[in-house]
Amino acid sequence: MKISVARLNTLDQAEFVRLLGGIYEHSPWMAERTWQARPFADQEALLQAFRAALGKASKAEQLALIRAHPDLAGKVALQGELTVESSKEQASAGLDQCNAEELVRFTELNTAYKQKFAFPFIMAVKNATRAQILQGFEQRIHHSSQQEFATALAEINRIAGYRLSELFE
Repeated sequence: MKISVARLNTLDQAEFVRLLGGIYEHSPWMAERTWQARPFADQEALLQAFRAALGKASKAEQLALIRAHPDLAGKVALQGELTVESSKEQASAGLDQCNAEELVRFTELNTAYKQKFAFPFIMAVKNATRAQILQGFEQRIHHSSQQEFATALAEINRIAGYRLSELFE
């Protein structure tokens, strides 16, 4: 469903959350908080309001948001249990077409990453290749926890930007 920013500005909180609650994976609280920043001048102002809401969230809320994301090419994806948005994003990167060797590598990297950081690897995979994603894993697994926490939030904001852009007229 396409919508204008002007129309979004007229929605009550429940309808706003119904439409935008999936922008941040399994975290409708982000839309609840962002609604309070209305009116939005344009799509960029809306995205900035979402980013500000994330920036004001507690570390525990931010961690919960990070942990709400599925593994890339992981078990949830293989079982067809991703959100519609995540399914489209992973498919756009060809993660639904991994060969057996790639699936083994993704599984190994997902496991190692979660063991090190206690949250899943987050990357805005739209327009990325499987090779680029694997390279990102292999580089970022050597980062500090603080670096990866910040990177995960930045990637989540990139994902939100992609998702929002698909909603507007």
